[in-house]
Amino acid sequence: MPELPDITVYIEALEARILGHRLEKIRLASPFLLRTAVPPIGAAEGRKVVCLRRLGKRIAFGLEGELWLVLHLMIAGRLHWQPPGTLLKGKFTLAAFDFADGSLTLTEAGTKKRAALHLLEGPAALAAQDPGGLEVLTADLPAFAARLTARSHTLKRALTDPRIFSGIGNAYSDEILHRAQLSPLALTGRLTAQEVERLYAAALATLEDWVARLRNEAKGGFPEKVTAFRKDMAVHGRYGKPCPVCGTTVQRIRHADNETNYCPRCQTGGKLLADRSLSVLLKKDWPKSIEELEQLRGKG
Repeated sequence: MPELPDITVYIEALEARILGHRLEKIRLASPFLLRTAVPPIGAAEGRKVVCLRRLGKRIAFGLEGELWLVLHLMIAGRLHWQPPGTLLKGKFTLAAFDFADGSLTLTEAGTKKRAALHLLEGPAALAAQDPGGLEVLTADLPAFAARLTARSHTLKRALTDPRIFSGIGNAYSDEILHRAQLSPLALTGRLTAQEVERLYAAALATLEDWVARLRNEAKGGFPEKVTAFRKDMAVHGRYGKPCPVCGTTVQRIRHADNETNYCPRCQTGGKLLADRSLSVLLKKDWPKSIEELEQLRGKG
């Protein structure tokens, strides 16, 4: 799922192409994409784009007359800048937003169509789309600490909850926690002041670093390589590969459709966190440390 760094670079690319330009036509290939009926989608046509905003992981297109197109890409939604009037080809293309100089197309890979488009009127309707998470890049340490410790959650849960922090998902939470050298299962209510400060610094550095990397990768063009798995990441998507800091094999915890990746030496003091699906099968044979895991591998 595109997260804060990806959405930021998307918006920068869109500002260069459509800000101040008139949205001439909206073409929908999927009836399931549009989630609102009032105002009708045709009401957005013919209006200029006056601003673009990020609402968590959503992109909000501000149009003349206080109308807002709010697009949530979800897991597999991606944007593409195409020549004007590009045809809606293929089963993955869901919509096109036509401008005089080009067409912004939306694709969504896979069979589960989760991407969503809302047309809203007025600031109150727009505000209702905002999950309310804290904007880490503009927050100071006291505000970050207050939001983090308001309720007791695991750090992974706290970082990825859009009501707590804005725009951070599965990928960048892994990277933040690795940089902070903190366990994804550590409880927010048990962190020391030094650990909270370390997490705050890691969140700022990770998000700022990846915004800069993705901006440099796009090089002024439209970002077409938006993915949650990047070769330069430290732990996310790197299960079974060496940690770039200490060389220890990156481990994972699988839950539903997601997995949390972490380095047991850098983040958990050498302890292996129980993977629910595997620990149910292995029960008492589940290794508790790096050393036990290496011994099991040696027996194989």
